Amino acid sequence: MAALRSLIYAVVFYPATILLCIIGLGGGLFAQRPMLAAVRAWADLNNWLARRVLGIRVRVEGQVPAGAYLVAVKHESMFETLEMVRLTNVPVIVIKRELANIPLFGWMTRRYGIIAVDREAGTKALRALVEQGRKAVASGRGIIIYPEGTRVPHGETPPLKSGFAALYRALNLPVVPVAMDSGRLWGRGFVHQGGTINFKIGEVIPAGLPRKEVEARVHTAINLLVSGAEPGA
Repeated sequence: MAALRSLIYAVVFYPATILLCIIGLGGGLFAQRPMLAAVRAWADLNNWLARRVLGIRVRVEGQVPAGAYLVAVKHESMFETLEMVRLTNVPVIVIKRELANIPLFGWMTRRYGIIAVDREAGTKALRALVEQGRKAVASGRGIIIYPEGTRVPHGETPPLKSGFAALYRALNLPVVPVAMDSGRLWGRGFVHQGGTINFKIGEVIPAGLPRKEVEARVHTAINLLVSGAEPGA
């Protein structure tokens, strides 16, 4: 049954994604607002399909405050990349440069508002990260970063990448840590399982802390749900 539901999800989601990209491209030529609306519609569609087709419920504990915060999110699947757009109201997103260089899609991401990181460029990449981050702060939107750098299987707790500390220090923003456990149901494969995906939004971590302290606090906070047990189950 999970395989059939996943097939129905894919048959609806991916053609709709192409349609929304076309709408976003057209509207984005003239203003940013149509692009933001298209991305929000994409995230809402994914949430609706997850609930109605895949049988995935979303449980959220806490709330991401409005305004310019650095939102550090555990990263286990594609699901949270779209769900966090809903939970933070179209934030600026830190993504790898390879995605930002995809023809058309890359233009859309830049028009939407992203911070593109070249993970192989060392110090040069960190300088670009900070410069783009400052522009994002000026927009007043939240900034989402996946501080582990890439998707990790549920249960793993790798150290944070250096880009998180660089952005935290340069932008002088408080951090909102977000733990989640989507990898239990939504892995890298085609088939997604039904159940509950939990988001736990932690207490705000103040700006200006020493690197080791903020990294330790964020690492602990985003990994609160890695045990595999479903809270409240």
